[in-house]
Amino acid sequence: MQTLRIALAQIAPRLGLLDENLARHHELIEEARGRGAGLVVFPELGLTGYQLQDLASEVAIRLDDPRLAGLAKATADLSAIVSFVEESADHRLFIAAALLEDGRIRHVHRKLFLPTYGLFDERRFFAAGDLLRATPSRLGPGIGIAICEDFWHLTVPQILALDGAQILINVSSSPGRDLAATNEVGLGTASSWRTLMRTYAQLTTSLVVFCNRVGVDESISFWGGSEVILPSGEPLFTAPMFEEGLFTADVPLADLRRERLALPLLRDERPELQVRELTRIVAERAGLAPDTTADDLAEAGLDVAPGDPIHEPIGFRPGAGRSVGRSAGR
Repeated sequence: MQTLRIALAQIAPRLGLLDENLARHHELIEEARGRGAGLVVFPELGLTGYQLQDLASEVAIRLDDPRLAGLAKATADLSAIVSFVEESADHRLFIAAALLEDGRIRHVHRKLFLPTYGLFDERRFFAAGDLLRATPSRLGPGIGIAICEDFWHLTVPQILALDGAQILINVSSSPGRDLAATNEVGLGTASSWRTLMRTYAQLTTSLVVFCNRVGVDESISFWGGSEVILPSGEPLFTAPMFEEGLFTADVPLADLRRERLALPLLRDERPELQVRELTRIVAERAGLAPDTTADDLAEAGLDVAPGDPIHEPIGFRPGAGRSVGRSAGR
């Protein structure tokens, strides 16, 4: 397969209406097949909507659920990535994304990092995944799946790429925040995401696919802007913001080989160095080893000497002071 046509299902799922969203997934898989797509990607919690809270347990499905099996059967000659609330055998709930192909579930990723800042409260309702694996695919290149906040932790794309992924796929429900004319596209969240994706593509020499939802859940608006980024870090396709639709992009797979041969960053990575130093850091933070990097002036547990004392409040409470800056977040 010299060219891979990717379909980005930038949809607005109906909150809590699993069967209705499932029917929409079937429709879009058929439409993607009709357009010659080899891979169709749906956003985070595309089968349920995002702002579920106490509805999460009502729409949760197990991996042996007949509805998920029916969706898998629809992928006899293409691949699809779908996202839902998974209930494990011990009744934990996870935000999950599954790679469906050849009529079966090939791989499942459980969201690793659950945000609890700003408007997010995921850890209250969901358990965090604890496995990160790349997976082979009928498409040829290895696939690495991440879910939204996972990409705000740089170890995720790096580990997936080192584990064999050449296509990094992030499915997201990113709300639009930080509106300002000073941002690249008038939306700080979008500017931050685009910076991340271009950086990860270039540093891992991987194709990066980002599928973000649109629509509104409980007054929270989602901005879309799904993208396909080449391994050089150059954008191949960017979907419209706030517009629902099925968008396709043709990816020349030869670019993966060419970029990795010309820029062998993954070949030159030192994972054994990381493992050694991370083992040391974990031991020091847990108090199982002395802090080898602290000098005589450092406080216990700090890696560097403390700076000047902070005299003014940093603004977490109303009237406590003016915040000097903020991040757009996911």
